[in-house]
Amino acid sequence: MTEPPICPLCGRPIPPGARQSLHHLTPKLRGGKGGATVRLHQICHDAIHARLTETELARDHASIEALQAHPGLAKFLAWVAKRPPGFHARTPGPRRRR
Repeated sequence: MTEPPICPLCGRPIPPGARQSLHHLTPKLRGGKGGATVRLHQICHDAIHARLTETELARDHASIEALQAHPGLAKFLAWVAKRPPGFHARTPGPRRRR
């Protein structure tokens, strides 16, 4: 049996059946089409897009390290780290505008 992948943003395993998605480190609409992607928990992916615009992602947060250093995401990551690997909840607030 293979080990489940690890979410590079929160460091928790992504178990089979957990909500997950691919995140383009540079948004597709800002030149990242065909670029690097990472597999994340869906809740982690939602948290990124709830806090940052596509432009902010492309300009200042195109790496896992830069995302982890964002104050709002760092607070979220400290909170979600205490949840089970398959945990998912709706991310409050609207998705940021592109």
